[in-house]
Amino acid sequence: MAARQLTVGRVVLGCWRRAYSSAGAAEFLHRSIVPTMHYQKSLPRLPVPKLEDTIRRYLNAQKPLLNDDQFSENRDTWALLRKDLLDNGNEEALRKIDSAVFCLSLDDFPIKDFVHLSHTMLHGDAANRWYDKSFNLIIAKDGTAGINFEHSWGDGVAVLRFQNEVFKDSTEAPAVSPQSQPASVDSSTAVQKLEFKLNDTLKAGITKAKQNFDANVEGLSLNMIRFHEGGKELLKQKKVSPDAVAQLAFQMAFLRQYNQTVATYESCSTAAFKHGRTETIRPASIHTKKCSEAFVREPSKHSTEELQELIVECSKYHGRLTKEAAMGQGFDRHLFGLRYLALSKGIALPDFYQDQAYARLNHNIISTSTLVSPAVQLGGFGPVVPDGFGLGYQVQDDWIGCNASSYPTRNGEEFLQCVYKSLEDIFNVLKGKKVGS
Repeated sequence: MAARQLTVGRVVLGCWRRAYSSAGAAEFLHRSIVPTMHYQKSLPRLPVPKLEDTIRRYLNAQKPLLNDDQFSENRDTWALLRKDLLDNGNEEALRKIDSAVFCLSLDDFPIKDFVHLSHTMLHGDAANRWYDKSFNLIIAKDGTAGINFEHSWGDGVAVLRFQNEVFKDSTEAPAVSPQSQPASVDSSTAVQKLEFKLNDTLKAGITKAKQNFDANVEGLSLNMIRFHEGGKELLKQKKVSPDAVAQLAFQMAFLRQYNQTVATYESCSTAAFKHGRTETIRPASIHTKKCSEAFVREPSKHSTEELQELIVECSKYHGRLTKEAAMGQGFDRHLFGLRYLALSKGIALPDFYQDQAYARLNHNIISTSTLVSPAVQLGGFGPVVPDGFGLGYQVQDDWIGCNASSYPTRNGEEFLQCVYKSLEDIFNVLKGKKVGS
């Protein structure tokens, strides 16, 4: 989930205010300048079949649709298999799936812990997911819910807004409650099993997809920490950016673990612009390098006041990078656009794009993204390179959480231990204490 909500300088976003459908409709949703679900009271109330019957039919129907041998696949391979599906007489089944707003995935097991939650929402067993949909709404047996969304159509800001509205509406004005009476509707007409016609080519493709999926999942590690010794409130009191501190902790951690600084990616929303998507913040800088080395390699050579000044410098520079990226002044998307414009026109790429430095810059070993909301327990994504970390993080009022994904070339558990140590050192220094050994 790769986006950030930012407060942007003097940009004023012009929006229409939407009227409510009736005077009492405000009880369903807070007023907002963004059109969402403001007409609930005027909408027709659809009959609600008995929930248990509907879910039972859904669970009985889902496995024949995608059984234990039918899994996800590489995009290019899947595009060819999809064409084979269409050519083999599955047009109507695919039309029904494609016309759905989203995919509802009901898992018949409870969530054990946060690591199990991460694996479930990131990939699951793939048997009841449809990754081409805009998003999969996944609900476990114990009611734990999450969203797995396909990234090409949109970013975390849009998904988080949707999730916040659903959370607010379902908790404050639920359409269905334990007191609701089921409508006299036969749910067998509401839940239909889709049958796929498979030839030998499709069956072979399914077998190969299962093998690839199993291999990828087997090599993927997910780990998480929660740091409870401080959060956004204390950092703001100390006049440093919470996001800058989290990013500084990642730089310190990697230096402590691998004794180097590497290319780092942080996603920044450009939603201030119409059709804006994202720009890249480059958190690894000369300032974070200097500060990390002071904390990790030679803390005894610096006073607490000097270390505080280094943190403040990192915060100021990170704030500047964030504002520039949010206002479209980053360089990554610009260079990306020029590169693909040249390729689309058959123009030879300038030497700049062939340079090893450019290649290393775009091999993002540390890839990061944050979304913060009371409706979200955690978020995350897979590493973007085989030897990288995928870091989903939150800086809450009084705690900081980080969810790390990695493949066998990296030790995610050890990395998060280093992140915890880094946060501990930073907060101790901000509180006027010395760095612990």
